[in-house]
Parts: sequence; C-alpha cells; structure tokens
Amino acid sequence: MQGKLNILGMGPGDPELVTRKAERLLRSHSIFAYFAKKGEKGHARHIAQEFITNTHQELRFEYPITTEIPHKHIEYKQALQQFYDQSAHHIQHHLDQGETVNLLCEGDPLLYGSAMYILERLSPTYTTEIVPGICAMNGCWSAAKLPIVKYEQTLTVIPATLPLEQLTDKLYHSDSVVIMKIGRHLAKVKSALQTTDLLNKAVYIERGTQLNQRILPMTELTQEHAPYFSLILITG
Repeated sequence: MQGKLNILGMGPGDPELVTRKAERLLRSHSIFAYFAKKGEKGHARHIAQEFITNTHQELRFEYPITTEIPHKHIEYKQALQQFYDQSAHHIQHHLDQGETVNLLCEGDPLLYGSAMYILERLSPTYTTEIVPGICAMNGCWSAAKLPIVKYEQTLTVIPATLPLEQLTDKLYHSDSVVIMKIGRHLAKVKSALQTTDLLNKAVYIERGTQLNQRILPMTELTQEHAPYFSLILITG
C-alpha cells in the first residue's frame, strides 16, 4: 500500500499561527521533510520545533545553491531541477514503503513555495493533501495593522527579483502592492519606489510575526541589504 504525502503550510514564523490541522498531522506521523539553506536550520523546521519529538525522523533537503548563480542562468535551473528530482526521490522511497511523509513549508505551500515542485513530481502518482498556511504577506500586514485593500482596489504581488524597468512599470499600474524577496535587491526596490513617488507610502517589514520582527517606514530605512524574510507593503 502506498503512503501519503502531506504538504503542510507552517505560516510566517510565529508557531501559534500554525493551523490546528497542520499541527495534528505533524504530531500524528513520524516522518517529516523540509528545505534549508546550507548551514541554516530551515525556517519551516524552526517554526515546527515545539511540535517535534525524539520519535520523529527528519528528511533535510539542503539547497545546492542560493545566490551564487543568477536565477535566470541555465546552470541555476539545471541545479535546482536535479535537486528537486532527488528530493522527490527520497520522499518517494518512504511513500513506497507505505509511510506518510509531512513536507513542511513556511508560509503557504503554493505561494513561492519550494513544496510546489515536489507536488508536481509526486501528486500524479501518490495521494497528496495540501494544508494551507498563513502567508508572510498577511502575517505582516496584520502585524503592521495595515489595511491592505479597500473597496474596488486590487492587490499586486511583485517579486523584487524583477529587473528595475519591469518593477517600476508594475508599481505604476498597481493599487495596493506587496513586494517580496527583497534581500540584496533592496537598493533597486528603493529606486523604483522613488521613481514612482511611492517611497513615502511604503512600509518595510522584516521577519514579520517572529520575535525579532522589525517594522518601519521605508523613508527611515538606511541599510543597503535586507534578509530574505522581509517584504514591503503599499496600501492603495
């Protein structure tokens, strides 16, 4: 009998924002998997800490690259393709043994989540369930007490990895905005916000809902780089 793959959204950082269903499934099955950068614990793994016991078995999938190669480069795509193939193969081994595997994903699994690439590879063959999680963006706008859309306004989610011209164009044609994946693109984002006259409306949030959360207007931000878990909110 084949096992089952559960993909669990673990929320933005605060363990109390993990859904009851995700916690129940994590506690009920001994095998869980997660992604992590080299040398780091992994954000989803960190959120899940209090739900894990010494009876659990971990499957750690460590990214082969992060920012060493531009993400549009063919070598980057090939390396990640192989990485997700290998990760899916490890999970598949346990599923073929009739075991249930919980794959943890920070935020929601289907919003910029690595878990979606495992879903693509395994869901055609294996029973799969996705437990949605609170996204980083709504965790952040709640922490900032910032109503993000009103009336007929629209919400645009923009990755900061876009080229400056595309980023600026999308800002020109948006009401409310969430800019994600800030990291080393902070200076470029600031430039786009200045060009579109939106800098005074932008709010920067770093590690939203976590103990070391930081919220301030973009006009007060003096640093040149931001951590991966940061975003910028602009209300309509």
